[in-house]
Amino acid sequence: MDAESNAGPQIHGDKAEMTSPVTQSVPGQPILLRHDEEGIATLTLNRPKQYNALSEALLGALQESLDEIAKDESVRVVVLAGAGKAFCAGHDLREMRANPKKDYYRALFRKCSHMMLTMTHIPQPIIARVHGIATAAGCQLVATCDLAVASRDASFATSGIDVGLFCSTPGVPLSRNVLRKHAMEMLLTGKFVSADDAAKLGLVNHVVDPEALDDQVLTLARAIATRSPVAVRTGKQMFYRQIDQELETAYEYACEVMATNMMAEDAGEGIDAFLQKRDPKWRGR
Repeated sequence: MDAESNAGPQIHGDKAEMTSPVTQSVPGQPILLRHDEEGIATLTLNRPKQYNALSEALLGALQESLDEIAKDESVRVVVLAGAGKAFCAGHDLREMRANPKKDYYRALFRKCSHMMLTMTHIPQPIIARVHGIATAAGCQLVATCDLAVASRDASFATSGIDVGLFCSTPGVPLSRNVLRKHAMEMLLTGKFVSADDAAKLGLVNHVVDPEALDDQVLTLARAIATRSPVAVRTGKQMFYRQIDQELETAYEYACEVMATNMMAEDAGEGIDAFLQKRDPKWRGR
């Protein structure tokens, strides 16, 4: 598949992009673009001619950028986007077929899984900005992001089954986002799901017309970026840790987290600001 457009989404004005010297896909351009503004870091997959397929190089670039962002206190929210006509078409099948060895495949999927886990573990929430197709590992990216906003023309599939490959790793976050029977139907049939149906299934938060996509993503990102960074990072960590715990254990853990959160300067400032009917001044502590 070849995409004709090289233009990536721009949602933060005209500030210059921050890029890393990684393998190039479009001549003269990095394989992954990073743009920071207003505490929002936008990472744009930049292999438009390959529908942003996740090559080894692109996985490495994502891992490197996420590791950097995790330590960057100036970044409050991450947006994950795709250049060209699609969000992400999954793994690079040509690259995979060029290395027909089990050890290679095992290492590749572990590398991808580690990157997906990093998305969950970093303190900043990640919003998927989805347009066009999000298939296989591309659908996995959407399911792994904390939030997702989709263009009405977007579509989703775990389509490995079409080429004789069950989407096992994409099935991990998919089955934790949508109801079990819907997840199994997507995994067993490879059928495409529309953006509206993806919202009904719980895979995405919002569906908007294509021309409104950037505004909706930015509105959501700003809403998070204006909240206490202490509360946001505490909440993200707490959410994923408690989700698979037994009910009693989850409550015990949540009580401890809330008590610790209450001791933060931001919590005191936020409550005082509410009582005094003024805007809070977050300190990040």
